[in-house]
Amino acid sequence: MPYDPKRLADWEIAAEAERGMPAPEEWGERLGLRKEEVIPYGRVAKLDYLRIYERLKDRPNGRYIEITAITPTPLGEGKTTTTLGLIEGLAKRGKAAGGCIRQPSAGPTFNIKGTAAGGGNALLIPMTEFTLGLTGDIDAVTNAHNLAMVALTARLQHEFNYTDEQLKKRGLRRLDIDPRRVEWRWAIDFCAQALRHIVIGLGGKMDGFMMESGFQISVSSELMAILSIARDLADLRERIGKITLAYDRRGNPITTEDLEVAGAMAAWMRGAINPTLCCTVEYQPVLVHAGPFANIAIGQSSVIGDLLGLKLFDYHVTESGFGADIGFEKFWNVKCRISGLVPNVSVIVCTVRALKMHGGGPRVIPGRPLAKEYQEENLELLERGLENLIHHINTVKKSGIRPVVCVNRFPTDTKREIELVRKAAERAGARCAVGEHWLKGGEGALELADAVIEACEEPVGFQYLYPMEMPLRQRVELIAREVYGADGVSWSLEAQEKAGRFEEDPRFRGYYTMMVKTHLSLSHDPSLKGVPKGWVLPIRDILVFTGAGFLCPVAGDIKLMPGTSSDPAFRRIDIDVKTGQVRGLF
Repeated sequence: MPYDPKRLADWEIAAEAERGMPAPEEWGERLGLRKEEVIPYGRVAKLDYLRIYERLKDRPNGRYIEITAITPTPLGEGKTTTTLGLIEGLAKRGKAAGGCIRQPSAGPTFNIKGTAAGGGNALLIPMTEFTLGLTGDIDAVTNAHNLAMVALTARLQHEFNYTDEQLKKRGLRRLDIDPRRVEWRWAIDFCAQALRHIVIGLGGKMDGFMMESGFQISVSSELMAILSIARDLADLRERIGKITLAYDRRGNPITTEDLEVAGAMAAWMRGAINPTLCCTVEYQPVLVHAGPFANIAIGQSSVIGDLLGLKLFDYHVTESGFGADIGFEKFWNVKCRISGLVPNVSVIVCTVRALKMHGGGPRVIPGRPLAKEYQEENLELLERGLENLIHHINTVKKSGIRPVVCVNRFPTDTKREIELVRKAAERAGARCAVGEHWLKGGEGALELADAVIEACEEPVGFQYLYPMEMPLRQRVELIAREVYGADGVSWSLEAQEKAGRFEEDPRFRGYYTMMVKTHLSLSHDPSLKGVPKGWVLPIRDILVFTGAGFLCPVAGDIKLMPGTSSDPAFRRIDIDVKTGQVRGLF
């Protein structure tokens, strides 16, 4: 029997479901894993990726399903809820189904967005462990990242205080680091706007080198990007060694290998390469691995998670962050290139309330009640907002995939509203299914599961948007026009100079293009809803991730460190002092 999500909070549903959750050794038997391939961590387990994949590498891959969405409201569209509901629905149809999702950052969890565990009867468990650190992968990223900063700032201090001869006696050579060209910042996994710009090294000679610095949120670290795309430990170690932390006074890069810290960083990260096994409230297996943001990073669960899931499951579901303009575009043109995998289908999640917002509805503000327009039938607003859905359908179709639209249904959605969305999606060339998985779990996702199973039998003429040989500025122009709907691209002088340098330098020709843009609009301006017309995408800078192999054009004002709101989620989180049960997670 499904739980009653109208009566029970998500954390209460999770607590009930966790009573019957299989133990790690039971999962091993159920998935056909050997004892040494399952590494228990309390109520969950890590899976030894290298051992399992080596043993199963010749097994045929299962069906590969990607979940994306329309341009979301600040409340989200329910992609994770749909991912978990689809897995449950496929299982109800007798399919061996599983998936891989990202680990949530503590920043959004304790701020506005809450955990990324889904909701209702499409919920990931154990919810508390999943939400509060899981098996420590984000901690490993944070510690390895900050270790690099320790190495860099200590070296700056020593080079400032010691002569070349004194450095030589200590086994060091002068790197001549330029303190004005330090690219890295410190990392913390909270939304701490007060740490964006700081001064370090205050005090005396032994208190470090004084300079401007700052913090970024841990999941925006290049190390998280590397964890998302690495294929094994050797690849992870090599990429960590290529990370550029700063430049010397002649403009040459200073890498983690130069500072002799790459090996120690890899030591921190060694266990993080193994995905963690959790499950839905209906006890279907779900891998959790990596957690990069989508608007400032790749926004995908790991390549490793997908490689492993496709060997373990007949239907493997993965999720891309935010709308198809960001998450699917990066899945399509970056993740699939790195993994060599071709998806069978992409599911575009939408909600009636978000489409009404894109049709000109009132502003949606987290923590405040929804306006009546979102809780009553309003076909006029909905019809005007459908162009946003159609835009995303057309984006996915450019990859050679015929998408499935999932209407993530809320209790206030009317039959006439649902039918309006269905007809528009089908006219645009997509299949359409209504999902009530939040309310009914797998039973509520049967229509979606059937549409996905049918879509997986269609041939896919998968093609990338651009060839890797295309110069950076042409790639950005193509993404802006074909994916965002811009009239073109404008470049700041700094970004133009950098782009020209990267295009001329053969070292950067194999780098992937990782756009940095707001998720709240197809454009760079979060206030522009629907499908904006008559605008140009402004690129103000290009970030360089030499370990991940990313060039990241930055559109608009994007912060690597988000801020905490005036009404954060942590105000409602507490514990039961008798049982230790965490309450208030959502």
